[in-house]
Amino acid sequence: MTVGQRRRCFGLLRSAGDVWACVLEINAWRRRRDDTPLTGYQELCRELSGSGPGTFGELDSTGARSVLRRFSDAWFAAAKRRKDGDLSARFPRRRRGLVPVRWYHGTFSIEGRRVRIPMAQGARPLWVRLARKMPYPVEQVRSVTLLCEGSRLFLDVTAEVPVTTYPPGEGPDPARVAGVDLGIIHPYAVASPDGEGLLVSGRAIRAEHRMHLADTKARRRAVSRRAPTPGQRGSRRWRKYRRRARLVEGRHKRRVRQAQHEAAAAVVSWAVQQRIGVLKVGNPRGVLDIDAGRRHNLRLRQWQIGRLMQVLEDKATLAGITVDPVNERGTSSTCPACRRRVPKPRGRTLTCPHCQFSGHRDLVAAAIIATRTPGGGPTTPTAPAVVPEVVTHRRAGRHLPGAGQSRRDPRRPHRAASGSVGPRRPAPPPSGGESLAQRRGSTTAHRKPGKR
Repeated sequence: MTVGQRRRCFGLLRSAGDVWACVLEINAWRRRRDDTPLTGYQELCRELSGSGPGTFGELDSTGARSVLRRFSDAWFAAAKRRKDGDLSARFPRRRRGLVPVRWYHGTFSIEGRRVRIPMAQGARPLWVRLARKMPYPVEQVRSVTLLCEGSRLFLDVTAEVPVTTYPPGEGPDPARVAGVDLGIIHPYAVASPDGEGLLVSGRAIRAEHRMHLADTKARRRAVSRRAPTPGQRGSRRWRKYRRRARLVEGRHKRRVRQAQHEAAAAVVSWAVQQRIGVLKVGNPRGVLDIDAGRRHNLRLRQWQIGRLMQVLEDKATLAGITVDPVNERGTSSTCPACRRRVPKPRGRTLTCPHCQFSGHRDLVAAAIIATRTPGGGPTTPTAPAVVPEVVTHRRAGRHLPGAGQSRRDPRRPHRAASGSVGPRRPAPPPSGGESLAQRRGSTTAHRKPGKR
């Protein structure tokens, strides 16, 4: 887009931030007067209509109402979580500089790769050109959302996509149930009722998180001396660094998000081939409430359990497959053969000391999850768990830097085998002559670290 179009798009996002700040200010006034806060969508829309036209620049009433809808949904979601006993939920009280703006069907128009964004009355029309062709037919598009991520403008498109249809006898069978175990090393481990399994490797995603964290720490150490003191205005170099940091952070999030979509697509395509009609997904949200230390808490936050479940559910619903979340407690530490509790292994192989059963820990958990009942039923297996014997391996994140054919972390340096290489020894003497190596002391003499 041109410089003027970019300036006007950012102006819309800033005007949406003004709407958000205005709602916070009104509720702050009412709270000081001990009045009930304005949280309902209809109440907020009445306040917006009373503000008059032109209050929020070129932002039209439809875009402003989308901000009010976002605020109302966030407030009631936090109220519901607090009512359920989650005291960590917070109401929306933080100001935002740029707030996404959404326009619904009938308020915008699409012509090829050009989209006409509605503006306020009296403002010039705004046409923007998309970077690529829209992946959905125009008649299926229901809304568009203008947002900024990492100093880059995006147009998020929501479309109504019909459920996939299959020939008779080839579609998903509701009687075939498979279990799905979520994890970090393997984002998805699936066990089918026929003894076949699927393992989606997420080592490339984990390596991306680790390398991104190391790069971020290195950048912060490098510019820590040039950081402005509190109350001091930053220089142009500091603003460039901050902009570069936002770009890198946005790129990292897009890479991880794409890898998660690839992993979910691999699971759904495999389930369609196996004619799986129901996917029982183990819900591991309970581990988020356990304080496991600074490092492990970071791993759990980078795990993004909710996004993995949401992406899988969206793609499975589109393919005609039902997704049921179940309790996954104890699935990785229960023997599927004798149904006894076993010590949770440190590696990926689970071995039962009672019946000598041995199998992949994640696939065992997926097989036990397939026997669980949705809605908080008994955790004791009511049916025999079928542990997969034929396993299909897939890898997510082929687009990540350094990801190749290796199954190990692609961006981490390969460690040497166990043991030390030892000091270098001179070359063997050629036949009929002396050795070409320099004559020094004994090769077994002690050497300081770093010397050869």
